[in-house]
Amino acid sequence: MRYLWTEERFPDIGRELDGDIRTEVCVIGGGMAGILCAARLTECGIDNILVEARQVGYGITKGTTAVLTAQHDLLYSDLARKYGMKKAGQYLHANLDALRRFRSLSEKIDCDLESCPSVMYSLTGKDKLKQEAEVLHKLGYPAVYTTSPDLPFSVTDAVIYPEAAQFHPLKFLYGMAKGLRIYRNTFIRELQGTVAIADSGKIFAKKVIVATHFPFINRRGLYFMKQYQKRSYVIAYENAPALSCSAEDAADGFYFRRYRDLLLIGGGDHRTGKHGGAYRAIEDFAHRHFPEAREKYRWSNQDCVTLDGIPYIGQYSPAMPNVYVATGFNLWGMTTSMAASDILCDAIQGKKNRYAPVFSPDRSSLHPQLFRNIGATAADFLIPTVKRCPHLGCALRYNSAEHSWDCPCHGSRFERRGKLIDNPAMRDAHV
Repeated sequence: MRYLWTEERFPDIGRELDGDIRTEVCVIGGGMAGILCAARLTECGIDNILVEARQVGYGITKGTTAVLTAQHDLLYSDLARKYGMKKAGQYLHANLDALRRFRSLSEKIDCDLESCPSVMYSLTGKDKLKQEAEVLHKLGYPAVYTTSPDLPFSVTDAVIYPEAAQFHPLKFLYGMAKGLRIYRNTFIRELQGTVAIADSGKIFAKKVIVATHFPFINRRGLYFMKQYQKRSYVIAYENAPALSCSAEDAADGFYFRRYRDLLLIGGGDHRTGKHGGAYRAIEDFAHRHFPEAREKYRWSNQDCVTLDGIPYIGQYSPAMPNVYVATGFNLWGMTTSMAASDILCDAIQGKKNRYAPVFSPDRSSLHPQLFRNIGATAADFLIPTVKRCPHLGCALRYNSAEHSWDCPCHGSRFERRGKLIDNPAMRDAHV
């Protein structure tokens, strides 16, 4: 894999933990969510440190397509039906506020931020885009329903979200990380209350934020049941048409955006450890719509999918009152990470946040996806193999496209010889 965003060289930020330390808040995880939380806490005058198992930004954040938009698939009509217009509005305006905060912060950071609309389109006219636009209008958002969007191929209809942007995620992240107290190469193995335990020392904190993509604490919160992980794929092409927007297919999930002279196309998603379209699906899409395009970069990423499409942001569990979590961002981790920083900073200060209710981790888990998750886990326990994930013991599957061992239950991934790549597993696998 060759990542676009890591072509830019960034300095090593922080130092390695060597001994025990104390702080008010320990933020675990140095991706977009963790860095934004630490920065917001610092802005509010709250003493904090951030610990990252490897290098800041080199987990999930380096694989994002970095689109800043409140257009998160066809979500709003579904939210309005399930939870009512009030909570649908909370979700919408939390992301719009997050987008505006990105704009404000980017005025002082050279991160290639560019304003452009985002477009959700349909090739069949059967994807209820008009209904989505009507709900958005009721929520006070000026979405535009059209049958003739400015796209390089024909579609039946589309919804345009005028307030959107795109940027270079690592340039922004490293700009935000300046001045923060960061410990890199510090792998947290365990939480004992609010004491974070690493191989090289302990961090004694009064409160903890877990921003590790997939939460690593199993005994509370049941996040391994309430969400699953899926692989997503991106190819960056040269010699492709210039676009004035980012766009997504409402049915197949293909999405694309422009960065300088490159066209980034994502798609081929599938549950981690299962089979899916992967890069071949993107290649077919590009050949069909942009036959002159030439590949320059390709990479894959991992996304946590919750039961209802809304992230879990708030108290980790009622049994852990001083531990907080930010996870389950699906494909839209940029704006929801920013929303998480405000929600969790307020929670730590004992303040109410108007957007917190819709993201609460303790909302009902009675959803069909819960039973599918449980069924998938049970089935993989029964596969006769010694190659098992050290997280909860599911059978590992070899991913020949990426030369990795992947867990289909909870998405842990390992290199060919078993070295850990992605959590929630906390140690290497025997393969």
